[in-house]
Amino acid sequence: MNLWRRMPFLLLLPALLAAQTAAPSEVEITAEPSHHLFLENEYLRVFKVEVGPHSQTLMHRHRHDYVFVTLGATEVENDVFGKPPVTLKLQDGETRFSPGNFAHIAKNLSDAPFRNVTIEFLKDEEAKKAPPPKWDEERGLQVFDGGTQHIMFVQDGVRVSEIELQPGATLPKHHHAGPHLLVAVSDLELRSDVEGQGPMPGHFKSGDAKWLPGGYTHTLTNVGKQPAKLVTLEFQ
Repeated sequence: MNLWRRMPFLLLLPALLAAQTAAPSEVEITAEPSHHLFLENEYLRVFKVEVGPHSQTLMHRHRHDYVFVTLGATEVENDVFGKPPVTLKLQDGETRFSPGNFAHIAKNLSDAPFRNVTIEFLKDEEAKKAPPPKWDEERGLQVFDGGTQHIMFVQDGVRVSEIELQPGATLPKHHHAGPHLLVAVSDLELRSDVEGQGPMPGHFKSGDAKWLPGGYTHTLTNVGKQPAKLVTLEFQ
């Protein structure tokens, strides 16, 4: 008789345990108020992210692998559901890759807004199944007069580089076989000298992103009065 009286509780127990381990209410990244969709195509989605001082995002899910480019030095707490919180101290322009398929809350621990550009790779699953593309370089630092180009990493077939140019400095002639994304870390005043087309000006605010087609060779010059810092993501 006692067992029968306890039966409703025993039947309810698995549901109670499941509720304790279930994720809290989460939203898609496109519905998270701090993430603002800026650009989308078949390769990627670009979000401009801004979290106020000592504020936080909603719990939101990243369904794709992504890269984020930090804008301004900051300190954030990354609360991934089911894992201990991790505190990150990030420098201006710091660029990191993160595998997708998780939900988290980002807490801004600093007195200034936490800003970044988040770039989702929409073909990440295809990239994992396909043979990796062959790049001439997957890591390396090129130093030239007044600047540097640092190839930081390749993930999901995408090559990510950081470029710094002093005023008047020129990134030497190079070829873009495939399309690429330019992310402005600083405000940029650039001139692109494309073979067969002539000079083209480019003006960008910090946090801007521009999708550029492939199939051209050019040099890139900082025509502004301040150092220029940008990140590129090259696709094949």
